[in-house]
Amino acid sequence: MYARAAAATVAALIGAGTLVLPTASATAGTPTASRAAHHDRPLVVAHRGASAYAPENTFAAIDKARDMGFRWVENDVQRTKDGELVIMHDDTLKRTTNVEEVFPDRAPWKVGDFTAAEIRQLDAGSWFSPKFAGQRVPTLEQYMRRVSRNHQSLVFEFKKPELYPGIEKQGLRVLRDTGWLDRHHVKSKLVVQSFSADSVKTVHALRPDVKTGFLGTPTAAQLPAYAEFADQINSTHTAISADYVDAIHAQKGPHGKPLEIFTWTVNDAASAVRAAEFGVNGIITNTPDVVRKALRKG
Repeated sequence: MYARAAAATVAALIGAGTLVLPTASATAGTPTASRAAHHDRPLVVAHRGASAYAPENTFAAIDKARDMGFRWVENDVQRTKDGELVIMHDDTLKRTTNVEEVFPDRAPWKVGDFTAAEIRQLDAGSWFSPKFAGQRVPTLEQYMRRVSRNHQSLVFEFKKPELYPGIEKQGLRVLRDTGWLDRHHVKSKLVVQSFSADSVKTVHALRPDVKTGFLGTPTAAQLPAYAEFADQINSTHTAISADYVDAIHAQKGPHGKPLEIFTWTVNDAASAVRAAEFGVNGIITNTPDVVRKALRKG
């Protein structure tokens, strides 16, 4: 695939952060017992906290993950109109808050159209269950301090960074100010990821010591180019195969270690076992207890 013209095309795709599905050869493999035996049990990461059991990206969700015994959580970071970083998956507040009731005339309720003070007024829990009424949208600083208090580790995602120029530098500053860029945290407690290759490259350029992940499924032939700036290739579980995971592990990332893969979003036992047999390094899930139970049986 990598003739000169193809190489130029791939370089352009990486620069634009385009997601490319794997080639047929990357998806053809099936799991084998010998392959599974050569990999440790995958790390289980609570997606937006234990989001099957508490409202996503809230204190309740990460506290629930803690109470269930899960050390790793994942979040999403966006920016308000007045420049505050907040924990929110969608670029609109509509799905996970009562913003339509509080600000009925502000459609389409984009995160970037509201100040931090306005977002603090919103209920981010009632949509999930009345028992979570009064949960708030955390700021990134508040969230990092809560994760620290819980003795948890973090897969930190810059969500839609193209909407927020400079968010990588700002986010890293908050991580630094909350103690998350010291040697201990960088070495074993933090991964920064994004669907944007440009964003991942920016993080790597600003802090080459920080472990980074690219969210997507580049072709096997493209992996060496991604390995220049990403330590992980984090693909949806429906797009991977044993051969593709092997192709990821065959590459060395920017820190001289084999590339890793944290696959998402795996919420049932059969898919968890399948991903583990492929040899993935981590499984990101809304139902961490289901995945943990499946892996212990597998």
